[in-house]
Amino acid sequence: MICSSPFLKLSPLAVAVRCGLGLSLAGLAPAAVAQSEDVADVDTQTMVVSATALKVETPVLETPRSTSVVTRGELDDHAVNKYDETFRYRSGVLSQPYGQDNKADWFFIRGFDANGSTYQDGLRQFREGGYFWWSTEPFGLESVELLKGPASILYGEAPPGGVINAVSKRPTDEQQSLIELQYGTNDHEQVGVDTSGPLTESGDVRYRVVGLFRSGDGEINDTDNERVYWAPSLAWDINDDTTITFLASYLKDHGTPTNGFRLPYGTVDDTPFGHVDPEDNLGEPDYERQEHEQWALGYELTHRLNDNWDLLQNLRYSQLDLLERDVYVSYMQDDRNAARGLTYRDGDYEAFTVDNRAIGRWYTDRTENTLLLGLDYQYLDINYDKYDFAGSIGPVDIFDPQHGNYVPADRNAGTEHEEGKEQVGVYAQNQLRLDDRWIFLAGVRHDRVDITNRQKGAGSQDSDASNTSFSAGVMYLGDYGISPYLSYSESFITNIGSDPDGNAYAPSEGEQWELGVKYAPDWLDGYMTAAVFDLKESDTLYTSGESSNRQGGERHSRGFELEGVGYLTDNLKLTAAYTYTDVRVDIGSESDLKDLRAGLVPRNQASVWMDYSFNGALHGLNVGGGVRYVGESVDSPQYSDTKVDNYTLVDAKVRYDITPNWTAQVNVNNLTDEDYVAGCDYWCYYGESRSVIGSLSYRF
Repeated sequence: MICSSPFLKLSPLAVAVRCGLGLSLAGLAPAAVAQSEDVADVDTQTMVVSATALKVETPVLETPRSTSVVTRGELDDHAVNKYDETFRYRSGVLSQPYGQDNKADWFFIRGFDANGSTYQDGLRQFREGGYFWWSTEPFGLESVELLKGPASILYGEAPPGGVINAVSKRPTDEQQSLIELQYGTNDHEQVGVDTSGPLTESGDVRYRVVGLFRSGDGEINDTDNERVYWAPSLAWDINDDTTITFLASYLKDHGTPTNGFRLPYGTVDDTPFGHVDPEDNLGEPDYERQEHEQWALGYELTHRLNDNWDLLQNLRYSQLDLLERDVYVSYMQDDRNAARGLTYRDGDYEAFTVDNRAIGRWYTDRTENTLLLGLDYQYLDINYDKYDFAGSIGPVDIFDPQHGNYVPADRNAGTEHEEGKEQVGVYAQNQLRLDDRWIFLAGVRHDRVDITNRQKGAGSQDSDASNTSFSAGVMYLGDYGISPYLSYSESFITNIGSDPDGNAYAPSEGEQWELGVKYAPDWLDGYMTAAVFDLKESDTLYTSGESSNRQGGERHSRGFELEGVGYLTDNLKLTAAYTYTDVRVDIGSESDLKDLRAGLVPRNQASVWMDYSFNGALHGLNVGGGVRYVGESVDSPQYSDTKVDNYTLVDAKVRYDITPNWTAQVNVNNLTDEDYVAGCDYWCYYGESRSVIGSLSYRF
């Protein structure tokens, strides 16, 4: 969709990235940032628009919030096969803080754990119950978009760091198909198929089918995983004003999980016996198991009511079944042997989410006003058996692990749990554009959440909570492509469970001030953004060393982010990012542990990636390379004063378009095979070793 923009003339890529950095969080803009051949046809007097941070089709330049996007092309360029690899070359995100883990994806955003931050097509992907985490397959995505900072105004309960939204591949107007083969280190094997196009001669019904099989070994000896993924979709233009898109997916993982838990002793700390080998398995691979199966079915409905109002609805039902058995090191018994514990989960969940929106637009000679009214509902019910006990498995020599010395879990010793949430939220947001120079934004939302927390034999800890969230922002659309802004936003999270004294947890609340500038000059085919922020969360949960977490601390994050993407020449593209994050924590409201540096999160991160496409005799050849720097971090202060050294990783890519249909590519991550510890949070985690992936794709 196109809208006029009289205040600035932009180059083609700047047009695309300023206003179309990502796809619709609500699924309204099914086209990704244009491919290079399509961008050339963009009228530079106009701007592509998409619904991103505001749930309304709005130029990204006119959004007083910090956002980032990774397009399908970038996912392919970096051979992203794991969701938490997505933002390695973007600011504000710490990717894979716990190293490579084949059980789950891990992000920290602006110094906050993003476990509850994941969305797909604008609807929440639940990650609850400790291990019941919805998995996202990158091959099935058109793009991944990040909104930084609190987002409860539009999405209800969410961590204060931000929201990550995955945009599914959708049916296309033109017939297109892809077959991709991959092979790499650790016996990585993958076959992907993606076909799409019209089903009727008029094109009013369109389809897409995405399928994948992947298998491979883990970073740790005797671990592995196989994945099957299938995602069909169907779009139907019911009439000129109404379109419905059905989206379904199925995913199954099974294998032996990687448990990267290591103690500081033998990783960051020296010992008389050297260091623990990163590849050694300290668990019990013949006993450990992960069986993860999930499926979802939903739709997106859009209807133009009249010239002023649009009605939209997103809906999804999902189910997840999980069996998880993990053995981990718990504490050192002597200089060589560590006690081990067991985590056991066997259960399932079902979830239902629906988001209803009405969008009204009015125009005068000086103003453009957009009003968003919304009502959403989220339901989650988890039932599972749980067995957790430190020291319940036999010890292991961490320098020479031998397997088989363990006692299997007694399933009768486990406990039955029922957990869940039911949330209803109503929200309103208004955007006012004045004189093509000023953007004013204000929003309010109220949520009611009922929490289920029951354990057989221990009674009920059911509770309820309500919260009202606010947001506001102002932006000035300046000359020369410089657009400064100031914004304020809030968040809240409901916490299932109770403290060691039996008191139910209260919601944790966050708030953020952000000052930034977005810059897309006419002399650069690209964009740059910069932002400073002050973000804090009250009533934070913190580990106390007791049977459960306590509440009452504060987590305070301040930082600066810089990000840019652009073509330095017609052939050379640069992506660069820098992040400074200083996170301080109070461990309890009455504790002496105040204003301490938070664990795991480095203060400094920087990255740069360059792509060069050759002309002439080497036409079709593209080479790329990048450097990722992650600064020093520390262990969480309630555990130790251990420091984790900084590390620098080098990545590389070579791609060759053999013909217009055939493409070959090789990607190498951690080219120098750097040994490093990704971070410590009581346990320490080795980072990913060198990986090489070769791919061959055929498009027709």
